[in-house]
Amino acid sequence: MSMASDVPGHSPRPHEADLDPREKGVPGRITSVPLADVKSLLWNVLDEDVPLPVAVLKRDALESNSHRMQAFLRMTGAALAPHGKTTMSPDLFDRQLADGAWGVTVATPHQVQVARHFGYQRLFLANQLIGKSALDYVVTEMRDDPTFEFYSLVDSIASVEQLVAAARRGHLDRSIPVLVEMGYDGGRTGCRDLDVAMAVAREVAGSGGAVTLCGIEGFEGLLSGADTGTTQRLVERFLDDVVELARRCDREGLVATDPILLSAGGSAHYDLVVRKFAGAAFSRRSMILLRSGCYLTHDSGLYARAAAIRKARSPHLEEIEPEFANALEVWAYVLSVPEDGLAIVGLGKRDVSYDELPIALSWSRPGTVERGPHVLSASHKLLRLNDQHGYLEVPKQSPLAVGDMVAFGISHPCLTFDKWRVIHVIDEQYNIVHSIRTYF
Repeated sequence: MSMASDVPGHSPRPHEADLDPREKGVPGRITSVPLADVKSLLWNVLDEDVPLPVAVLKRDALESNSHRMQAFLRMTGAALAPHGKTTMSPDLFDRQLADGAWGVTVATPHQVQVARHFGYQRLFLANQLIGKSALDYVVTEMRDDPTFEFYSLVDSIASVEQLVAAARRGHLDRSIPVLVEMGYDGGRTGCRDLDVAMAVAREVAGSGGAVTLCGIEGFEGLLSGADTGTTQRLVERFLDDVVELARRCDREGLVATDPILLSAGGSAHYDLVVRKFAGAAFSRRSMILLRSGCYLTHDSGLYARAAAIRKARSPHLEEIEPEFANALEVWAYVLSVPEDGLAIVGLGKRDVSYDELPIALSWSRPGTVERGPHVLSASHKLLRLNDQHGYLEVPKQSPLAVGDMVAFGISHPCLTFDKWRVIHVIDEQYNIVHSIRTYF
């Protein structure tokens, strides 16, 4: 089901390891199975053909979410380099590129290496590239493959100097494109004020061509106020700083490329990013580059709430139907009902993100007319997690019994993906139609 050969600018995909019993969520008594042959095995999650816990992706929800984001991009004229750290799955990268993504965003040197191993030709490192090993790797990749496009961030003269030294050490005969990163007090990386940012931009422009300024970047996703209105104002003020920095660089002629890249937009506030950046005027064209990654799977917590807030504040941008749908579930057995009001499920911190606890969504009783899945009431609440166990509060009239299967929706999909080397893709009947690999 890989689409690598259909993605423009994508190199042929290296062979991915077959499934075997060492993988979580794969049956124990099988021989190695090529990923392309998984559908022919006729596995069904609700028929207990795979061991639990198991993580699954709903094919129809993936497709719907992908189409919705495409419609948003067409409406606004923005481009998208989805953040690969969310899934670290070449299969899902391919889907996003085939749907028109400009490139793939990554966050660390390891992620750059994974993406290059699988042949991706346009990478946006939404971070500083620091350290000899990482710098030399990127410079060598750029030197040996003239078609490889790599973009990085700088927020200090020291980071510019490291890039310049690496380019000269590696005898790179073309510039490394960079964006100056704007930050804010108490945030992560990024220049804390416009004067510092301008000094960094001038350092890039004076590098003798070793690095080239192609735009301005910022990340607004961690800004948070006491309420949604305060959060929105904080985000908008920060985006104003990004635009103002871009204008100053444009006026001084420091940006060497056309168009000027303006990049921000995680999975929560990208409507505000588009609104602010689209209203900015420069001496040449600009391109809005969003980096949302979690839109593809959505979730049952953090991003579900963010979607509701976006719809309320930007109805003209969020009128696209259908709405984003949660595509990621983790299924687990009820292991024990040791006391009234409590069920112990076979799912823990090794299986799901837990910065916000998973939400019990539905249940199934294998081999019976109650096979399901059936919706669980909101009074079924996960209380806490151990490494491999979850404590599920259940109401007096709960249908759950030992051996039942429970589906959990998660919040913050990035932190669930990195707990699974294999995730199964399912159809509406929970037949496994494909399996993907992740590389964290």
